Amino acid sequence: MNLLTVDNVTKSFGEKLLFENISFGISSGQKLALIARNGTGKTSLLRILIGTEQPDSGQVTVGNDVRISYLPQNPEMDESHTIMQYLFATGNKMMALLQQYTMLSSGHKFDKETAQHITSRMDELHAWNYEARIKEILSKFDIVDLQQTIAELSGGMRKKVALAKALIDDADLVILDEPTNHLDVTTIEWIENYLNRQNLALLLVTHDRYFLDQVCNEILEIDNQTLYKYRGNYTYFLEKREERVANEKTEILKARASYRSELEWMRRMPQARATKAKAREDNFYRIEEKAKTSLGEQLRGFDVDMHRLGGKILELNNIDKAYDGKQLLSDFSYTFKKGDRIGVIGPNGVGKSTLLQIIMEEVKPDKGRVVKGKTLEIGYFRQEGLPMKEDKRIIDIVKDIAEQIEFKKGSMTPVQFLSYFNFKTDIHYNYYSSLSGGERRKLYLLTTLLRKPNFLILDEPTNDLDIDTLNKLEEFLMGYEGCLMIVSHDRYFMDHVVDHIFAFEGNGRVRDYYGNYSEYARLRRLHEKQQKMAPRTDAPRTDTRSKQPLQKPSYKQTKEYETLTEKIDQLEAEREAILDKLNSGKGSPDELIQWSQQIAAVMQQIDEASDRWLELSEIIDAAT
Repeated sequence: MNLLTVDNVTKSFGEKLLFENISFGISSGQKLALIARNGTGKTSLLRILIGTEQPDSGQVTVGNDVRISYLPQNPEMDESHTIMQYLFATGNKMMALLQQYTMLSSGHKFDKETAQHITSRMDELHAWNYEARIKEILSKFDIVDLQQTIAELSGGMRKKVALAKALIDDADLVILDEPTNHLDVTTIEWIENYLNRQNLALLLVTHDRYFLDQVCNEILEIDNQTLYKYRGNYTYFLEKREERVANEKTEILKARASYRSELEWMRRMPQARATKAKAREDNFYRIEEKAKTSLGEQLRGFDVDMHRLGGKILELNNIDKAYDGKQLLSDFSYTFKKGDRIGVIGPNGVGKSTLLQIIMEEVKPDKGRVVKGKTLEIGYFRQEGLPMKEDKRIIDIVKDIAEQIEFKKGSMTPVQFLSYFNFKTDIHYNYYSSLSGGERRKLYLLTTLLRKPNFLILDEPTNDLDIDTLNKLEEFLMGYEGCLMIVSHDRYFMDHVVDHIFAFEGNGRVRDYYGNYSEYARLRRLHEKQQKMAPRTDAPRTDTRSKQPLQKPSYKQTKEYETLTEKIDQLEAEREAILDKLNSGKGSPDELIQWSQQIAAVMQQIDEASDRWLELSEIIDAAT
């Protein structure tokens, strides 16, 4: 079923053309991602789709009775409302019924007839399953007290409440603008699994490339005001976009080769032209437009220059820190070494940013001390950003730091450096006030990098950055030879940039793990499964064994154990086969939907079979 159609839509912001004559449709079950650079109109397009902004030309058609749920990047919320009021403020009749039922179950007095009507309507609309789904979402987002006002919530909790509303609204089409910002990794992974289980249409804007790869099977890209479509996940998109860009560069170089001779012809020809000459003149203007297209700035095998780093860098000795009785750090010690590339992970509120503030001496530890080397120069990118002068030009902000950006091999002018990080040359002399939120954050990041720190601390650097800029940032950081410390929920970014993990596990515990995020996460999941399978007893194991003989596995359990390994291998092979189909780019929209549903079902079977295998292995191992 076609839910929404976009037909030849064009949109400008002032004199800047964002996109032109773009067309696409969204059908039931499709899961699409929208990719574009900061400032090129992603959010404007989403607003056009939901009707809060109008296109300059073209039209958007929404199907009859199609309901759209929208999570903006920065949700506007009435701070005087409670969480319950915010969640239930929707035109969904099921939500209105559940609000009545919630009031009834919490002791609100209705007359007998009304109470009976509410419960009977719950039966008629099968609202009990819907209620269970809502409770699951609220539980996973740690939303417990529905009577809390919005004003009482932190930024991270506000994001969770807004996202919960978008997910529980039971819409036909869900549009999410950067849903993973400010969320911890555990919550992000749960959202991935939830979206894969649901048979809904989804349009997603995200910089989280693992999230995108796991959830979406089609990608829309806006580049140079044009829309490109890719049937496959993010990995497939990277391959096909590289082919497209290479072909376009070839065309540009061909146009430049013929441009000079055509320009000479134009200068020689008289003003009065024959029909044949007029056709050649029209062709000249097409060649000229193509020839003047930028190929983009490229960094070729550079090493980032920085201030000299001495032998003694930074020591954290027996650090303790607590807030309001909550222990964030307990006897934490670490001596930093040159070349350290450390990722800091953990749920929100467990002390990650506090550790950075202690290093910066903005917060004092309750116990322990911080020892800094004499040559230490820290560059600190703060999650909340830093204000800059609204009436200052972008190029001048960079020139105030460096008139020339030096690398160990070569250099760049401020114009080249800005262009490399996707600030187009036509905005370099614009004022800071004209930049979007993502562009402001990116410029702040560049000013941090340009100061040549030998110890770089980045607190959630990927929030609000477009994917292309993230790839450039990764390339830049891979050439950085100082100490690098990053707090981020972006698993793809962490896997590519760090090789050492500080994992905050709560109650002041910080696990020091050598390896990238995915390796740590795999071991964590294995440990959690082993913990679930471990026998629970209050008495010592030796005493239990002396009083109660071990139960031997039954014949049926033994046979099941023997067949499970083979079954898991078969399911893994089935999953790979479906992934190959999804990434081939050859499926029809209906087939893509079918394959997405199949892979979600297979993943569920793999999880269930693996859990059962672990359970049986515990029984068999204990009896041998």
